[in-house]
Amino acid sequence: MQARPDDPPAPSLALVSAVALAETISVLGCPAVTIKWPNDLLLDGAKLAGILLERSGNAIVIGFGVNLASHPSIDGRRTASLAGRLWIHSVAELYDHLTVEFARWLGIWRAQGLAPVVARWQAQAHAPGTPLNANLADGTTITGTYDGLAPDGALRLRLADGSVHVIHAGDVFLV
Repeated sequence: MQARPDDPPAPSLALVSAVALAETISVLGCPAVTIKWPNDLLLDGAKLAGILLERSGNAIVIGFGVNLASHPSIDGRRTASLAGRLWIHSVAELYDHLTVEFARWLGIWRAQGLAPVVARWQAQAHAPGTPLNANLADGTTITGTYDGLAPDGALRLRLADGSVHVIHAGDVFLV
């Protein structure tokens, strides 16, 4: 993908990717998937998929890791797979559906900006008020509840005192 001067900010592609993957999985027969900020997919509260974005020159390379047939066992973390939940016969079939859905959401992002992506992301996220921990880059951990996304896609975390902390980067965990 080549960035264009009028593209929305590249970090928002994490949201585009998450929405495209969630839409793909839903269309293929598993509507119970939710998104955890910024781009993890959960199935029944367990991690199903993760997405990694890296810059390479003027391009953004996006990797989708989806637990299709099985899932790893990780201490302290629930994981899930799509085994028996999708109507697909191969990884290639999932890939074909995902490329169509990603192209659609990339087009929306480029033509309309981030607002429709944020709206769809929030519609597929866990419920407002969900307890979260956020491990920030400076080593601190903040606990609060999910309070939606800011217009730029940053996570809004409502703290116990009622204030809202806006997070642009960090590791977020359901409590």
